Amino acid sequence: MAPDPDIAACAGIVQKGDPDRFLAIMSGPVWLREKLFPLFAFNVEVARAPWVTQESMIAEMRLQWWLDALDEIASGSEVRRHEVTTPLARVLTSDQAQRLTALVNARQWDIYDAPFDEDDHFHRYLSDTSGLLLCIAAEIASKSDGAVMTDLISDVGVADGLARWFQAIPILENKGKRPLVDGRPEAVQQLAADARRSLKNARRNLTVGKDVKAVLRCAWQADAVLKQVERDPIRVANGDMDLGEFHKKFSLLWRSFNATW
Repeated sequence: MAPDPDIAACAGIVQKGDPDRFLAIMSGPVWLREKLFPLFAFNVEVARAPWVTQESMIAEMRLQWWLDALDEIASGSEVRRHEVTTPLARVLTSDQAQRLTALVNARQWDIYDAPFDEDDHFHRYLSDTSGLLLCIAAEIASKSDGAVMTDLISDVGVADGLARWFQAIPILENKGKRPLVDGRPEAVQQLAADARRSLKNARRNLTVGKDVKAVLRCAWQADAVLKQVERDPIRVANGDMDLGEFHKKFSLLWRSFNATW
């Protein structure tokens, strides 16, 4: 059977725009890859929508386009033809499409220069983006709708989102953003320590099958990055957060062979 061209296009979007998650998805079974690539391609497209233009109104319109597409999927009406939305409509339930509007709305922060107004706002941003994304992916992997230990999986996604955020801080600051509520080294160190505790708690208490573990491998680098920050928070400001390609790929390969995350 010839590969679905839309799935292939989604895989290409993820490979180019989110290469680490692409590798993690490729470590899972073929049937799951075909489900996850549309979801993660959607995330790539939404995440970059605020950054492809300096005009806030145009950025808002780009995000609104994705909100309208999710509304079409949620309502069961005809979904606009697009290499991402077409396969995404076959993957998401109505409830999942409705919940993903929070991910799109969270990205409005990326459009403007206003900082996060408090720690809860920053945590909510991570929860509505990386946390929600991982929860939906886990539901797809388990072939259920909202029944996959959501709180713990969200904690994993938030920790992963924070690790990625730390790595992106120099770029965000160069774009005029204020990415942290409190950028003092001791505050950054505390954020990393708290996230590592959440990861440890999730590893101890999550009971999931091998397909959901394949999804959780999307966060396979989180603990190593957060450990770096906890030990030396100055590395965040210096942009010195590279784990090295060999370390990353070997670590993922080990987890894949052992069916863990």
